[in-house]
Amino acid sequence: QVLLVESGGGLVQAGGSLRLSCAASGRTWRTYDMGWFRQAPGKEREFVSAVRWDRSNTYYADSVKGRFTISKNNVMNMVYLQMNSLKPEDTALYYCAARDDGSNWSDPSEYDYWGQGTQVTVSS
Repeated sequence: QVLLVESGGGLVQAGGSLRLSCAASGRTWRTYDMGWFRQAPGKEREFVSAVRWDRSNTYYADSVKGRFTISKNNVMNMVYLQMNSLKPEDTALYYCAARDDGSNWSDPSEYDYWGQGTQVTVSS
């Protein structure tokens, strides 16, 4: 069992930055791959970024590549998403998620645990 709680969302102007945090708990969470997804009103939940459980690889959606950075700190029991050069189209509810097995990093159905989400709003 893995419990995830996101924080760090807010309202920023285009071009600004935010750092989202995901606090993880559970005896086996460190062996899970971790991902960030987002969902805007009227749209499907979409993949943003993911990091392999052992931090050997990271993955990014084309829309955020070069602007967002995912990291995983096992000592602090935290997963982060640093978001720079934010755009209005980044506005969404952002979710932290964990999976113990899968083959497609961008498929939300492969993730087993989800946080409650944190809202990111980017104004123009």
